[in-house]
Amino acid sequence: MKTLTVFTPTYNRAFCLGDCYNSLTRQTTKDFTWLIVDDGSTDTTKELVASWVAEKKIDIIYCYQENQGMHGAHNTAYKQIETELNVCIDSDDFMPDDAVENILRIWNENKNDKYAGIIGLDAFKDGKVTAKIPERFKEATLSELEVENKIRGDKKLVLRTDVVKEFPLYPIYENERLVPLGALYLMIDQKYKYICTNTVFCIIEYLPDGSSNNIIAQYKRSPKGFLYSRILEMKYSKSFFYTLTRAMHYISSCVFLRRWNFFKGNPKKFATLIALPFGLLLHCYILFKIEK
Repeated sequence: MKTLTVFTPTYNRAFCLGDCYNSLTRQTTKDFTWLIVDDGSTDTTKELVASWVAEKKIDIIYCYQENQGMHGAHNTAYKQIETELNVCIDSDDFMPDDAVENILRIWNENKNDKYAGIIGLDAFKDGKVTAKIPERFKEATLSELEVENKIRGDKKLVLRTDVVKEFPLYPIYENERLVPLGALYLMIDQKYKYICTNTVFCIIEYLPDGSSNNIIAQYKRSPKGFLYSRILEMKYSKSFFYTLTRAMHYISSCVFLRRWNFFKGNPKKFATLIALPFGLLLHCYILFKIEK
């Protein structure tokens, strides 16, 4: 069995998926499997992948499902993966030629039961990284880096598969296509840390139709998914100010759902009460941005 699964959720991305494939064929080690989760594509993705399978350059597993959104594709991947490690590379991204080799080297040199995996870096095509991790962090949780120390910018998580399987899958809500992926990572943070490295594992590109560029509209389209995430964020928050910001978003999601009892099932009722007027203002701002 291979050590690493590189999994790629994709939806109508046949036009750019080849960059990811080509980068994987150039890897300096082939100790990985590429799992493609086709989330209901209607383009030529299936035929394109079949041609790559026939080339036999790398191990490829293709899995088709009816459209569920990014989190649903992650659920399917986590059910399928059996390798020790896994990493998600989006359909519009690709890996440096030595990324798999570096992942396996770093893991084998440092692996320990206390680690959920590795936190590495994303970079743009021009070589600029999204945000470096300060050298003092040899190990950390994702929350410790991003929330407590404000180290912004996308990072690339390599996860232990057995750790992922300890936690609930993302919920699937009818007529919604997004649950923030960070909800799972937040639960993992409560039990495990990561090995930290400034090694680049992924080259990223933000396409106009990607979720990163459409997050405001997603607040309205997937309020149940965001509500699920905001409750977890409030539950595990260590900062009152951060709790207030999460409560503001929680309130907005409740308004989209016409859920007027803001305190039922709420882990931080006092903070939500204080955040109530600001949450309503945030909701109005979201509506303004969507209409604009």
